[in-house]
Amino acid sequence: MRILVVHQVPYRKMPYHLGLDHDRHEVTYIGHPDRMADLPEGLRCRRLELASGEDLVAGVIARTSPDDGFEHVLALSEFGILQAWHIRRHLGLDGPSRERIERVRDKVSMKAALAESGIRHPRFVAEPGPGEPLPWTGRTVIKPRQGASSEGVTVHATAAEALNAYRELADRREHQLEEYIDGAILHADGLVGDGALVDLAVSRYVNKPVDYLGGAPLGSHQVADPRGDYRDFAERVVKALEIESGCLHLEFFETDDGELVFLEVANRMGGAGVVNAHLRHSGIHLPSHEIAIRLGLERPAAAEPTGRYHGWLAVPGHHLGPGTVGSVGVPEELREHPCVDALFTLAPGKPLPDHVTYHEWLVPVFIEASHSDPAQLEAFLRQCARDIAVSPAPAGE
Repeated sequence: MRILVVHQVPYRKMPYHLGLDHDRHEVTYIGHPDRMADLPEGLRCRRLELASGEDLVAGVIARTSPDDGFEHVLALSEFGILQAWHIRRHLGLDGPSRERIERVRDKVSMKAALAESGIRHPRFVAEPGPGEPLPWTGRTVIKPRQGASSEGVTVHATAAEALNAYRELADRREHQLEEYIDGAILHADGLVGDGALVDLAVSRYVNKPVDYLGGAPLGSHQVADPRGDYRDFAERVVKALEIESGCLHLEFFETDDGELVFLEVANRMGGAGVVNAHLRHSGIHLPSHEIAIRLGLERPAAAEPTGRYHGWLAVPGHHLGPGTVGSVGVPEELREHPCVDALFTLAPGKPLPDHVTYHEWLVPVFIEASHSDPAQLEAFLRQCARDIAVSPAPAGE
């Protein structure tokens, strides 16, 4: 096959060669210089480099033609899913409709599509009218309609305060208001093939994703699903939103009385430590299997599961300011804890990241952990979130 890969995710996170035989297929990678630079030097492929800052869709269209004979376009990032729709139209290739893509990208469209499904979701308002109150009064969330990593999300004590903040936004149409839901936040990660779930693992967050923006550590640990309630919920979402293929990253609440409430969904693999945790727990390497599913190839053989529950924790540094050199404090008892599978720390003297990231090679501290008992794993990760400290290094260090 002749395949065009829109390369946007770091290669170490999306090692295409594990799911795609580059000797058997004609593979062309296209992307911006920073991404193209991380392709392995010996990888058999054609490389098309865009200019720095060049619009991706316009750049791809300028460098490709229907006459090139591409049979598939792979674009597996959060943002590339919609960009690939434009590229496929240019190349004359079939693919999911724009409406279907919007249901896994736009947070208003996805909740609106659940209206007749019986799946509970937060009440929301996309465009409040002048002087109109929200249909709830309590805590309220403002969030971008599209995006990831909780960037741009704010939480307000009342609906009235949120409305005031919303009306101050320069790009109101790109945001929505949503009632705040009390409860634990979980994420379900797996694979969809021909409209059906073929693999799933469920994890509970340690802290809330929105709090990571302000400097709180964020992690998650896998949990058991003995009655299949989580899987049933995920299957209902997949069916209601007509997700046909690829990775699933579904986030939802579990209230104190056990009710499951939809939060949002993405048709791509989860970030941070999700892929490694999933691989070790299930034997399934999500990127490789997604590539096979999307290209209609045979899925790779599964690895041997560890028989343990796996999790991760990222400690951020972006909130301390651009150019800050960090001082990392990890208590020895946590470094040597039997739950630890891997511990990554930023090299001494290296500046902290100046943007929100979960990459283990960029954040000050990143931990991969596991245990045969998910409760023990959770307790360890919560201790890490409490006791690991990142602060600006004293002058001269």
